Amino acid sequence: MRRTRFVWKLYTGFMILILLTAILTGVFVARGIESDSLREIETNLKAKAVFLRNIYGESLSSGSVGSLQARVAAMGHETGTRLTVARADGVVVADSEADPAWMDNHADRPEIVAARTEGAGKSTRFSNTVKTNMMYLALPVVGDEGLVGFVRASLPLTDVSRRLAQIRNIVAFTVAVSSVVALAVGFYFARRVTRPLTTMTEAARAIAAGEYEHTLEIRSGDEIGTLSRAFNTMVQQLRSRMETILLDRNKVIAILSSMVEGVVAVDRSEKVIHLNEVAAKILDTSRESALGKSIAEIRGGEEVWEALRQTMHDVRELTRETLLRTPGGERVIQMQASPLRDGENQLAGAVVVLHDITTLRRLELVRRDFVANVSHELKTPVAAIRGLVETLIDDGQMPPEVQKNFLSRIKDQSVRLSTLVTDLLTVSRLESRDWGPETESFDLRDPVRKSFRALLPVIGAKDLVAEMDVPDDPVIVQGDPEGLRQVVDNLLDNALKYTPAGGRIWLCARAEDNSAIIEVQDTGIGIEEQHQSRIFERFYRVDKARSRELGGTGLGLAIVKHIVLGMKGAVSVKSTPGKGSLFRVQVPLAASQRKVPSPPSLFS
Repeated sequence: MRRTRFVWKLYTGFMILILLTAILTGVFVARGIESDSLREIETNLKAKAVFLRNIYGESLSSGSVGSLQARVAAMGHETGTRLTVARADGVVVADSEADPAWMDNHADRPEIVAARTEGAGKSTRFSNTVKTNMMYLALPVVGDEGLVGFVRASLPLTDVSRRLAQIRNIVAFTVAVSSVVALAVGFYFARRVTRPLTTMTEAARAIAAGEYEHTLEIRSGDEIGTLSRAFNTMVQQLRSRMETILLDRNKVIAILSSMVEGVVAVDRSEKVIHLNEVAAKILDTSRESALGKSIAEIRGGEEVWEALRQTMHDVRELTRETLLRTPGGERVIQMQASPLRDGENQLAGAVVVLHDITTLRRLELVRRDFVANVSHELKTPVAAIRGLVETLIDDGQMPPEVQKNFLSRIKDQSVRLSTLVTDLLTVSRLESRDWGPETESFDLRDPVRKSFRALLPVIGAKDLVAEMDVPDDPVIVQGDPEGLRQVVDNLLDNALKYTPAGGRIWLCARAEDNSAIIEVQDTGIGIEEQHQSRIFERFYRVDKARSRELGGTGLGLAIVKHIVLGMKGAVSVKSTPGKGSLFRVQVPLAASQRKVPSPPSLFS
């Protein structure tokens, strides 16, 4: 009965009011009748007691009570009343219902005591003689010498109770019939009053479900009709405002969805009311689990939550950077928090925009390192050449052998400087957006063999053992053969530099699935794990002193990385300090050598 709940509330109020009124009326009427009946009985008893006193008072005063019992019994039988006559000391001398000789002394009866002190006495109690509830009324009998006795009239209350019960039944029946009629009429009017409200309720539910075309039919000019007109006006305005809100909401959602920054908004109670996907990714959470929760319940991002709290506390904008540790690694986040205000310019919450500037900071670090390294690398050979030239100029008597040694050293530094500049130009060209390798189909085994053979004399001079493993079948790739040979040269050159005498170097080339694989492995000094992610950066050296001593520029692996990436491949390293390193290059095979999965057989 959910649809008519208000009907039953209204009807229940009518019912309680009607029943309460009827019950109270019945109770008061019954009590009034009972009170009137008791007063009537009391008056009747008093009249009979006065009559008894007038008739038999003289006999009681003279002491002639011989025939008093018989006369009292006859009078009590004729009047239907129990009559009692007692002396002043309480001894019963006559009673219409019992033998006086067997009756108790009545001096302590309440009605006798009251009659002695007040001139008349009345009481209602259970009679042990006649075994029923009785009403007693006693009057004193006064003679010439004072109080000589008492007369008492009494009636059983059985008849009174029966009469009162009949009256109560009549009143109850009348109340019940009146209540039923009143309730039926009340239910009719309750339904008539609440039926328009039920219609409005259904219309409100339809509007809540988005049916803004729903309106009410106006059937009367009373308050209900006025309410219906106001309801229809409200629906029209609501429809217009909802269209505006939806349009603005879609605009905001589109803007927030296209943002590369994370956005988090909370209300005054610090509960998350908005969290876009970028912010969820930065904070390592999900929108579904975070929305509606207090920021204290969300793990991670404590710096973000503290920024929101401080913004709401100080009611001002706040900008700061923080380092967030997530399962994906450390991120540098720039936070810009601002307070949110409602239509009355009161604080309603706060919003924070999260900028992931990890890449920017890393690039700034790389740029600073690059500038510092280039400056240092260029400064060293230039300073050496300048010092040697100045020495040659200042010392005109320098022996020819010393001059030749100085000139040889100047040549070496010039070659080093030229190599450095060449590598810098190569890296710059490879990093340029306009650069693209000149691609052609070639056999991977050719550049691998050429690089290996070119380094055989150096390998023998360093007392190293080198092995090459290439397949018998061609490994055709699409790319730049000279670039790929430079990749192999640089990897082999690194292996030669960092492998001590007596070590081994392996060069392997093969086809694997749809890729061509080149691996260079050595038993050199190895690379610690914290350096392995950075060795492909420009000028990054694990051991700077050793690298310069061996003549490296620090750009070889950077060149390897860019050439391989230009061929849509990948390069990686695995290394154990003291045991050696394994560099792996993977580039796609030419389309003619790729394995195309055969379609499933219709009969399989």
